[in-house]
Amino acid sequence: MARAGTGPWGAWQVQPSAFTRAVVDAMRSLYPEELADRSWDNVGLLVGNSEAEGAAPGRRPKVLVTNDLTWQVAVDAIDQGASVIVSYHPFIFSGLKAITYDDPQQATLLRLARAGIAVYCPHTAVDAAPGGLNAWLADVVSGPYVSRRSVAAPCPAAPESHSPAGYGAVGHFEAPVPLAGILTRLASELGGLRYVMVASPVGADVRTATVRSFGVCAGSGYDVLKKADVDLLVTGEAGHHSALRAIQQGRTLVQVFHSNSERGYLRKVLVPMLQERLGRVVADAQVVLSQFDKDPFTIYNVGEFE
Repeated sequence: MARAGTGPWGAWQVQPSAFTRAVVDAMRSLYPEELADRSWDNVGLLVGNSEAEGAAPGRRPKVLVTNDLTWQVAVDAIDQGASVIVSYHPFIFSGLKAITYDDPQQATLLRLARAGIAVYCPHTAVDAAPGGLNAWLADVVSGPYVSRRSVAAPCPAAPESHSPAGYGAVGHFEAPVPLAGILTRLASELGGLRYVMVASPVGADVRTATVRSFGVCAGSGYDVLKKADVDLLVTGEAGHHSALRAIQQGRTLVQVFHSNSERGYLRKVLVPMLQERLGRVVADAQVVLSQFDKDPFTIYNVGEFE
């Protein structure tokens, strides 16, 4: 880059990383940003890097995928030599008027910027895509049973190549399906969960109950599903009053903790799809999962502390 005294020079001369651009293009082809709910969500390339940083010595064309971008995940990306992080949840939601080490998120941002690592966040674009997160979650609930599907909240901005699209999914079975089997599949497919939280109508027994219809929405998805006329609601998390409302309507509500409802899709679907799509343009590209990404909550049996 030219310096003072040798002609015009400045930020416009910095070349964005070609590999980062390839990752962004691959993600946008799989999950167009038009699918995201821009009324509140913040998706896209939220932290960039330069060609010099992306091609630094020892830096491989590697993408690290995570559900949440924490300090530990950032350090993991640095240790693994990744140059791009794909974080499902947006790393930056609101405007920043300062970037300091007083805030954990900002401290992580400074660490990544110093390391020259880019961050791309797709969030609700993944949720709404045909074959995306909620479609996959609906497949888990359905299991071997046939179900007639629709989206809970259609996405009007979906491009023709990714239509029909929408947030949440609704399914209707041809015949009643055992609830216990659905809970077992959810626990298995979402990472071997030991516990799920179930709110069911008074007098109901989850061991013998059956359902004829369901609605799913990953994350904090109750508001997307609350008007769906179904027997079973499955989401990552729901509030106390939402659970009361559901059971008073004769419905069963299952919550598996926020990121547990999402992480299985990243591991089983997004990573291999991104690997295949990116590999078409960068032969030696590698897509890996962060080893430090996990739900922040752990359920303990307090009897173990006695």
